[in-house]
Amino acid sequence: MNDRPIVIAGAGSIGCFVGGMLARANRPVRFLVRPRIAAEIEANGLRLSSFEGLDERIDAGKLGLSQASSVFANAAIVLVTVKSSDTPEIAGLIARHAPPDAVIVSLQNGVGNATLLRQHLPGRAVLAGMVPFNVLAVGEGRYHRATSGDILIDADQAGTAAKLSVPGLGVKPHADMTGIQWGKLLVNLNNALNALSDLPLRDQLAQRAWRSLFADQMAEGLLVLKAAGIHPVATTPLPASWTPSILRLPDALFQIVAKPMVKIDPKARSSMWEDLTRGRRTEIDHLQGMIIALSAKHGVTAPLSGRIVALIRDAEAAGKGPPGLTPQQVRG
Repeated sequence: MNDRPIVIAGAGSIGCFVGGMLARANRPVRFLVRPRIAAEIEANGLRLSSFEGLDERIDAGKLGLSQASSVFANAAIVLVTVKSSDTPEIAGLIARHAPPDAVIVSLQNGVGNATLLRQHLPGRAVLAGMVPFNVLAVGEGRYHRATSGDILIDADQAGTAAKLSVPGLGVKPHADMTGIQWGKLLVNLNNALNALSDLPLRDQLAQRAWRSLFADQMAEGLLVLKAAGIHPVATTPLPASWTPSILRLPDALFQIVAKPMVKIDPKARSSMWEDLTRGRRTEIDHLQGMIIALSAKHGVTAPLSGRIVALIRDAEAAGKGPPGLTPQQVRG
């Protein structure tokens, strides 16, 4: 990269953690941040922690924090970490201010962001990506990685994945990011359930009633994807089609089967739980909403997805945070 910077375009929880890990490895990093996050990090530094034992503070002066579009000047790589609904806006800033040869990498939830970026940035190198882990914004500049996994991005001739991979933050190339993203979307259907439960993720998944609800969500999604001719790729050793059956196992057996596949911090919560807690709009339209849109297009039904979208909308409108529902209440 010849010391050209990596720019974090939209430094929220994922952006601050990923960018912080790159800065920790002495990569040149700049952050496009909102005023609230900039003030928090300038006052406290950027503290990175994880369930694996990481706990390190990086001085704000080493981070290149900015609220101006000039942050994109001379960027070698731009990591897009904004919410899906903000993709067109950030694409416009990149088009106007980033060098034409900068590689753009979408590290966003959902399945359509890389395509949307390519539409807004014709002729530029745009790579799809998938972040498997969860990051909590704890406050006072601290961002805590609470689940495991390596970031996957499109394989390219420039070797972008290798340029981004640093100690403590694995980034690997993959040849089928479309399948990977749909596989991750199926897993992310639990984001809304976790938000509605108001439980730590590990506590929620320890309860068979919640796992059965998650399994029914995934089974519904798999039927919709089959009708659409989409083949999801699992990020675990087991095929995506096996996951609903595993989720429905008795608690003790589930713990034995699931433990080697993913590690979860006791504090972990979903990003949608955090959105409701902070009174922000959620990404429900880009998760369950995508299943509903596909189901309508291909003539199948997705009633459980529709029910969960309605409950999240109710929680957003109420503005009182996660509602703390039971699985039975979610099912209606």
